[in-house]
Amino acid sequence: MKKIFIGLSLMLGLLSAPVQAHEVKAGDIMISDSWARASATSMAKAGGAYLSLHNMGNKDDVLLSASSPVAKKSEIHGHKMNDAGMMKMYEYGPLTVPAKGMVQLKPGGLHIMLMKLKAPLIEGEMFPLTLNFEKAGSVTIKVMIKKVGAMGTMDHSNMTTTN
Repeated sequence: MKKIFIGLSLMLGLLSAPVQAHEVKAGDIMISDSWARASATSMAKAGGAYLSLHNMGNKDDVLLSASSPVAKKSEIHGHKMNDAGMMKMYEYGPLTVPAKGMVQLKPGGLHIMLMKLKAPLIEGEMFPLTLNFEKAGSVTIKVMIKKVGAMGTMDHSNMTTTN
């Protein structure tokens, strides 16, 4: 009886633990900290997915594309300043993950753009995202949806900055 009680206690502890983004390995690439922001409205047609790519190998690898059943189209996007001094998003294309290096996809930088969302991204839910690498092949990860305005592992959405 004591063993059953201990077993049930451990199970309940695991079930009540918060869901954490986990690390997934594909070839020499370790993928971690995958997340997305919840849609601000039910009418939202786009979203972004963010994650870290660690290349533990001795050769560069290339993220060729990404896809998810939550969107009709997914692209690797970046930001750059245009001639008018405005920040614009653009399709970045294949993304090199340097040997023994890391690339972070994060708000305001490189990210996976999810276009023509089939439904709003709801805080607390997860969705699959398939990443296609030149050397590591294809791998499907789970992406945790955080609150609207989330900034990543450490949420800075309520912070202000001064220049």
